[in-house]
Amino acid sequence: MTSTKGQVMRDESNPQGWSLDTLAIRAGHERTFEQEHSEPIFPTSSFVYGSAAEAARKFSGEEPGNVYSRFTNPTVSTFEKRLAALEGGERCVATSSGMSAILATALALLSSGDEIVASRSLFGSTVSLFDKYLGKLGITTRYVELSNLDAWEAAITPQTRLLFVETPSNPLSEVVDIAALAELAHQHEVLLAVDNCFLTPALQQPLALGADLVIHSATKYLDGQGRAVGGAVVGSHALLEEVFGVVRTCGPCMSPFNAWIFTKGLETLSLRMRAHCENALALAQWLQAHPAVNKVYYSGLPDHPQHEQAKRQQKGFGAVLGFEVINGREGAWQVIDATRMLSITGNLGDVKTTITHPGTTTHGRLSEAQKEAAGIAEGLVRVAVGLESLTDIKRDLALGLDSLLSD
Repeated sequence: MTSTKGQVMRDESNPQGWSLDTLAIRAGHERTFEQEHSEPIFPTSSFVYGSAAEAARKFSGEEPGNVYSRFTNPTVSTFEKRLAALEGGERCVATSSGMSAILATALALLSSGDEIVASRSLFGSTVSLFDKYLGKLGITTRYVELSNLDAWEAAITPQTRLLFVETPSNPLSEVVDIAALAELAHQHEVLLAVDNCFLTPALQQPLALGADLVIHSATKYLDGQGRAVGGAVVGSHALLEEVFGVVRTCGPCMSPFNAWIFTKGLETLSLRMRAHCENALALAQWLQAHPAVNKVYYSGLPDHPQHEQAKRQQKGFGAVLGFEVINGREGAWQVIDATRMLSITGNLGDVKTTITHPGTTTHGRLSEAQKEAAGIAEGLVRVAVGLESLTDIKRDLALGLDSLLSD
């Protein structure tokens, strides 16, 4: 149970005491009268009532039930219940994308004059959302070094309402001590939100470490096959009721079909994440030994500055790694363009390995000063390691890496 505004009860979402692997397959599905074995899809915009009185009760909330698929849909509800169970939260609210999950959280919990303290190692679109759009509403964001708890404490003011982190970070795999940061937040009566899309609940459960909210881009590993876009927020009933209000009123909702895709993705989540981690660690070790690589960023490597912390709070090190090559941007682009199998795309979390140049894609909208502060070098390449043969992944990367040495 957390000790601040949220009071997250861990047991409510898993009264049977099932393990995570079982929850990922069984939680949240209530069979209809058809007694289906697999989760059904309800592609309907609205629902019918037996009487005007029943409609009135359901619209008012006096009686539970479906009203309109913008905010109540059985397929979406199944996904929400299952993810809440996996994260150990009381409730989940599904959204149309990971970014809309962050936006809904901010609109629900913050007002003009409030402040966010965030890691400077955030996804570029999150920085743009905080600075450009929340800034218009009078919400200020201060950025600090992710792993520096003293910097977090120094940045908190009486106006701070939310601490926001990605851990591990994108794309340098930086890690913060979630339990210590949660304790700091609660000392100041501030909420802590953790973006957990890089590890998923299969590898990290921030609520159990004291966080108040978990944010997901379900587009990534929760789906795992690059099929659909969606997001989610997990936490206590009290906090999530406000987030639900934003989704209900403003409409950034998840479609039933996408919810079904994500629900089926959760069934293989643990298996996939273990295989992703195995491939990623082996690839990071191989990259470290390549003479065209100056540095590898992956918390699974013993020389990573937060390696020990990652071991303490994570069940694995994830599948996203960054590496800097010689010759700066020219070298990075040469490596990327030489690949024949890897997918050149800014997305991640897929069974297919993806590769991108963060400085001109995922973090391309940041200023040069912001890139420098976040460690986004010109020679940095990000790889989200998939489930292909590791031999084939290495062979594909070697095409460009070896060519850098022959130029």
